[in-house]
Amino acid sequence: MQRQLELELIRKCKAGQSRFYEPLVRAYEPAGLRLAVAMLGNTEDAKDALQMAFIKTYDTLPRFDLRRPFGPWFFQILRNQCRDLLRSRKAKFNVEALDEQIEQKPADAEGGPERTRQRSEAIELLWKGLEGIGTEHREILVLKELEGFRYSEIAQILEIPEGTVASRLYHARSALREALLQMDAEYP
Repeated sequence: MQRQLELELIRKCKAGQSRFYEPLVRAYEPAGLRLAVAMLGNTEDAKDALQMAFIKTYDTLPRFDLRRPFGPWFFQILRNQCRDLLRSRKAKFNVEALDEQIEQKPADAEGGPERTRQRSEAIELLWKGLEGIGTEHREILVLKELEGFRYSEIAQILEIPEGTVASRLYHARSALREALLQMDAEYP
């Protein structure tokens, strides 16, 4: 969503026109669901966390600083909601539930069915690898590699220094590589 449009929608919400919140929800819902599923590992908990994050975001919107970008602020609220749910419910990561709920980006039009099949297999392998690593590693990999956030945005979402983002990404990628190698050793 364009920054100017986003700011206008937020201004209208802050002025009491709640109907302008829906476009923000629609814009952030797919990425929010992917992050919540990556953190919680099952779609039901992820949907609950996402819904609560949207409610909390709306409730605190009057205090939102319009000079800040909305996306990282929302994802920080979502992340905290997921962590609260993990503590209260002890959600378990379940890779089988991911396939239907994770909105995949459209395949190359020129790649055809073979490219689409290869991409689907790669995504399935990635999610199975993510199942084998910790939540902290999963969340940072999803933010960077699947959602494409910049280091500065990830730092804001995770409430860590930007230099720490690079370090955590290095360790998360190493953990994922080890998980994938372990899978290859178990399923030759």
